[in-house]
Amino acid sequence: MAEANVRGTRAADTISSSTKRDSGGLWDSLKKAAFVIGSGILFLAAFGNSLTWHLQRFWGASGDFWQNVWTKLYLAFEGHDAALFYFGTMFFPILTFWLMNGLLLLVYTSGKPSFITRYRIQADNNDPVDPAKLRHALRTVVFNQLFISGPMVVAAYYLTSLRGNPCDPKLPSFHYALMELAAFFIVEEVMFYYSHRLFHHPSLYKHFHKQHHEWTAPIAVVSIYAHPLEHVISNMLPVAIGPVILGSHLTTTTLWYCLAFFSTTISHCGFHLPFLPSPEFHDFHHLRFNQCFGVFGILDRLHGTDAKFRETKQYERHTLLISLTPLTESIPEAPKKGQ
Repeated sequence: MAEANVRGTRAADTISSSTKRDSGGLWDSLKKAAFVIGSGILFLAAFGNSLTWHLQRFWGASGDFWQNVWTKLYLAFEGHDAALFYFGTMFFPILTFWLMNGLLLLVYTSGKPSFITRYRIQADNNDPVDPAKLRHALRTVVFNQLFISGPMVVAAYYLTSLRGNPCDPKLPSFHYALMELAAFFIVEEVMFYYSHRLFHHPSLYKHFHKQHHEWTAPIAVVSIYAHPLEHVISNMLPVAIGPVILGSHLTTTTLWYCLAFFSTTISHCGFHLPFLPSPEFHDFHHLRFNQCFGVFGILDRLHGTDAKFRETKQYERHTLLISLTPLTESIPEAPKKGQ
């Protein structure tokens, strides 16, 4: 009986310490996310006017640089707000996507240059990428952009117009746009996490999400390589719903779409490059399937869906690389037994 009580006490202590550790880990994640987002907002708020002034000097513009640029574009589409909205929300984000992916595709198909490939997260995978597999992925990506994203952008214009004028001649204030972007990030994190986990349910995974996970070592372009239903629910809606709810200005929406494309491209690129956000979190999701469902990792910590990730070297490497030494070299894998 005494031994049973001792074992029970030890088990309770273990559970208590584990709970405290998880709680502390969640708090640490929240603090880190708040620090990163807050620092970015403070930096932009502090230097936004200075940056605009330098841009004005560089381009030789007078008055408010961004307002002048917007006014010229608005007048070029005068009376055709819908066309202006489609141009802004399709042309610039897609240009961002394909400029980044075009450069990375050269690396994937050639396996060069070595100063980039040395930062590969999963060594010896996609080196170079399978041409047939890549062509199939590219066809799906183009289809999703033209025939899924395109009609959804049309719907987004009419829904946003119910909340406000997305093509208002006057730009939103700098600080209001920052607050909207912060709201977009929160909405995306919540909607992507839960929709993504939903698609991992066995009854849905094999029919829909399994297609995306054909790439256990992802490359950038497969960020939107997905079944059309998944592309609507898990890729597009988490990004598009925020601007619709807030009735956001076209310029803010376009900037947000470009940021979303930048983020998902980096998350899937397969390289942990210096001075860019860490893709270790989502790369681990492709490797293990049942971990790391979110964007920032806050909901994963809350639900414990990053527990295995936090026990790995990938978690130690999940940080901003501020040197030119690959993290696979500075934080190498532990030697296997017998070596």
